[in-house]
Amino acid sequence: MSVLLTKILAQLVYPLTQSLVLSIVAGLLFWRRRHRLGGLCLAVSLSWLWLCATPAFSDFLRAPLERTYLPVPIADLPSADAIVILGGGMQPASPPYRLTFDLGSAADRIWYGAQLYKAGKANRILATGGGLPWFGSGQPEAPAIVQFLADLGVPESVVLLETTSMNTHQNALYSKPLLHEEGLDSVLLVTSALHMPRALATFRAQGIQAQPAPTDFEVVPVAEQTILRWLPDAEALADTTRGLREYFGLLVYRMLEWS
Repeated sequence: MSVLLTKILAQLVYPLTQSLVLSIVAGLLFWRRRHRLGGLCLAVSLSWLWLCATPAFSDFLRAPLERTYLPVPIADLPSADAIVILGGGMQPASPPYRLTFDLGSAADRIWYGAQLYKAGKANRILATGGGLPWFGSGQPEAPAIVQFLADLGVPESVVLLETTSMNTHQNALYSKPLLHEEGLDSVLLVTSALHMPRALATFRAQGIQAQPAPTDFEVVPVAEQTILRWLPDAEALADTTRGLREYFGLLVYRMLEWS
């Protein structure tokens, strides 16, 4: 399955896409004078979109994924031959529109990888991440990760680059030969906690001895549930979308594994 096709199929599990499709169906039903069924579709569309946009539901959905691998103090993590940092936390420079890299919400991955290196958990780092042409210039992310790591005090000489992957499967597939060539057998896999279940399964499926080193934990217990937790919020909708994407990715992975 091509990367582009996978991305397109993933759109079908996004709440906004689902709501828009149901609204179009509702409009067609109203046009055909099937008002009751059209009203039901419209009500389901708006209710689902509202629910997915609430912080309470978003946290409920993402929590099981994030808690699959709980945070561990750096001192308690095992040592490994290399630290693998998955891309997805930043955008590279794109002159003249963007003169330096742009850190995203998942840039914790790079910071955490640097901390693991400084703690002596591994002597090498593999930065993996290609360019996504539908998100800008298509420049690979991995070189920008190296630059950020250098700003954090990690020598460029210890960092390997994988610059062609465009999804998690390719992260693992293209990392394997690079690690093998350098004689690096065991790795600490660094990615967002939400993404870790799928990423770890994918790397281990390639025969890579990967241990989870999750970061970028987002869901924390809320001391007091208020009405605001059930009101729609754009950020919560985006978080729910990312959670559903991870569940979809795990489902696709299992289907390919069973086939």
